Amino acid sequence: MNRIEYFQEQLNSSTMDAVVINPGASLKYLTGLDFHLMERPVILFISKRDKPRIILPKLEVAKLEDLDSEIQPYLFGDDPSQWGLVFQEALAAFQGKALRVGVEPTRLRFLELSFLRQVLPQADFIDGSALFSGLRMHKDENEIKKMRRAAEIAENALLATLRKVRIGQTEKEIAAELLIQLYQHGSDQELPFAPIVSTGPNSANPHASPTDRKLAEGDLLLIDWGASFEGYASDITRCFYLENLPDRMRDVAETVQRANHYAVSAGKMGMKAGEIDHIARQEIEESGYGDYFFHRTGHGLGMEAHEPPFIFADNDQILEKGMVFTVEPGIYLPGEGGVRIEDDVVVTEEGLLSLTSLPREVMTIDRYLKLMDLFTNL
Repeated sequence: MNRIEYFQEQLNSSTMDAVVINPGASLKYLTGLDFHLMERPVILFISKRDKPRIILPKLEVAKLEDLDSEIQPYLFGDDPSQWGLVFQEALAAFQGKALRVGVEPTRLRFLELSFLRQVLPQADFIDGSALFSGLRMHKDENEIKKMRRAAEIAENALLATLRKVRIGQTEKEIAAELLIQLYQHGSDQELPFAPIVSTGPNSANPHASPTDRKLAEGDLLLIDWGASFEGYASDITRCFYLENLPDRMRDVAETVQRANHYAVSAGKMGMKAGEIDHIARQEIEESGYGDYFFHRTGHGLGMEAHEPPFIFADNDQILEKGMVFTVEPGIYLPGEGGVRIEDDVVVTEEGLLSLTSLPREVMTIDRYLKLMDLFTNL
């Protein structure tokens, strides 16, 4: 049974009659087809029993040659006035029916939705998250192998970048070097996200964009980055400093490291996702920094950098074998700086297995590199 056939089985057990999928991770997972969102519409339409239909530009037809499942293509040219006719042809069998059509709410665009509504005016387009959320949540051995390789690529790229970091470099310059190293060490062209490189007080912004601020002595350097390997992502955060880190930031770093360690060590199959958040948050709150940890402890990881399961306090999702997610507690002091330590973990029968291996302790770059050289030579 291929992935589309399995998905149709799940669809048959749902209250939906069909789903429509835009280019993105779900479409690639089901078909192996990789498209970028562009000005031309592309959709995959899957109903409970009929052969799936894909509507796409003629210029993309060569991508269909290696499909491992039967999908009926409907092609259109460059004249936008004719695109609606192709939608009508593709979905003629469903016209006039009061369908419940599931969509990915963060993915389907108005462009495609407008064509669908014209052709299927009686259809009700609904949130299909309940069906899509479980589609890629459990990773098999091959997927985990790819994610481990994505982590290795990212870690090797960081070490190569750190060897070139100097006082006076800007955040943008460090980020640019990291991008070069990611590609040189084997990352896919499409990264899971643009690297975050933040220094000093800028590191108090969890999602800071690299700026022209220059790295100075005593600064804390936060790097959040990832690689992709054969479509699967890694997402890691490590922090460093350049001599004379203030005592308060040193205490923050040690607190975050403990929170990360406790959450990963205590996590296990059968636990609620929210319990992971509670473990990490409790350590930070008991250390007096609870008000400065204001995001969830983690998020699922796979073909996308952010996907289910999400690790937040009220999530009752039970952790099951093969789920992969990040553990990334952080403390952010406005005007001073922030520390986040992030690892990628997979749920196994023995507990949470980390796919990331770089040391988590916040230390000087020189000491970090010497430690890694020592490990390499053992």
